[in-house]
Amino acid sequence: MKRVNRWGCCGVLCLLLLTGCATRSPAPVAAVPPLQLAPATLGSSLTLVQRLTVLKVPRNGGEAASTGRSIDVLLELDPARVRLAGFVMNQRVLTLDYDGKTLRSQRHPLLPMEVDAAHVLRDVQLVYWPASALQAALPPGWTLDESERARVLRSRDGSAVVNIRYAVGAPRWIGTAELDNVAEHYRLRIESALQPEEAP
Repeated sequence: MKRVNRWGCCGVLCLLLLTGCATRSPAPVAAVPPLQLAPATLGSSLTLVQRLTVLKVPRNGGEAASTGRSIDVLLELDPARVRLAGFVMNQRVLTLDYDGKTLRSQRHPLLPMEVDAAHVLRDVQLVYWPASALQAALPPGWTLDESERARVLRSRDGSAVVNIRYAVGAPRWIGTAELDNVAEHYRLRIESALQPEEAP
């Protein structure tokens, strides 16, 4: 059996969080609201093979780091559930199971406490769920602007809190999407493809 480099794995995990320690300090913009939409509101059943890469963004608003750390993900979406399994160095480090009412998760012991399944679910839904369903779930005054290849989540004062860009207009779950979280100082790059047996 191969030995896993414990410290290498730990280093990867420390950068893999979709919230990170940045959420513990005051942010210059409003915090991103939690989202836990019913799985059925996606309107599709999909199994996606993905690579997620998290890039740090300086608090002063500078450019994101040119390289980041990656996690391989199997994401299953259907009207009843959202399931996600994340792997680093062939080790399962995170599982998420959401049935529309209860969010369950399991974490590798090395995974930082800041890694929050609720934030992972929120980002997945911001990227893939229909804009109309997202808008209905947002707090009063928040808006989601959408174009063919972009989305912008705005707070009550009109400030852009999350920017999402898509390499492909439709379907958005194929190809690359990038989510810039201005409030929590990270960029999430999602490289996504249908699981082979589902590919056209």
